[in-house]
Amino acid sequence: MNSHWQTHPDTDQLDQELAAHVAGLLKKDLELTGAASLAVSGGSTPKGLFRCLSGYPLDWANIGITLVDERWVDCSSPDSNEQLMLDNLIQGEAKAARVVGLKTSHASAEEGLAEARQRIADMHQPFSAVILGMGGDGHTASWFPQSANLSNLLDPSGIDQVAITDPVTAPHQRITLTLSAVLNSREIIVHITSRKKRAVLESASQNQFPIAAILEQTVTPVSIWWAP
Repeated sequence: MNSHWQTHPDTDQLDQELAAHVAGLLKKDLELTGAASLAVSGGSTPKGLFRCLSGYPLDWANIGITLVDERWVDCSSPDSNEQLMLDNLIQGEAKAARVVGLKTSHASAEEGLAEARQRIADMHQPFSAVILGMGGDGHTASWFPQSANLSNLLDPSGIDQVAITDPVTAPHQRITLTLSAVLNSREIIVHITSRKKRAVLESASQNQFPIAAILEQTVTPVSIWWAP
């Protein structure tokens, strides 16, 4: 395991310090190559982080931002991760960033998969950072324990960066980055809050939760950012 913990007394400090860390990773890639890329997660946990990060004076026009996973719903839906990102991150200084959505205009994820894969393939890689959340069942991205194709999603040598999946235990068909795509990053950041989720993460390997695939790999550095 090549992960290390960054613990903070409260979520406000966590959001501020994590935003500074991510901004530093983006700035480093911008200085090295003239471009940077970031993959982020949805849910309520990253909202504060997004608002903090959006104010950093970076060369956002040369930064591409995508999602780790998405529900196959219209962007206007309250269930859309892209809309959450637009409302909280693509604001202020960050409004100039290039948004790379996973949801296409196609009626089904199967029909839109090829376009979504091309969008990700066209991004600057390796990602400057990938920010993952985690559910109470130990899933991250849309790697749900009950997904029929979970083993394919978690294949570290898989050739597909993007795949579709049925979470079974959650609504909506999903489109998600695969493990091999997430590993193609300078750093993987696991961003969680609450003592309950910390306990889930600490037991992930023992319980064979999907997020254990991130913690047990030795390819890409992992930092875990947590506050109670």
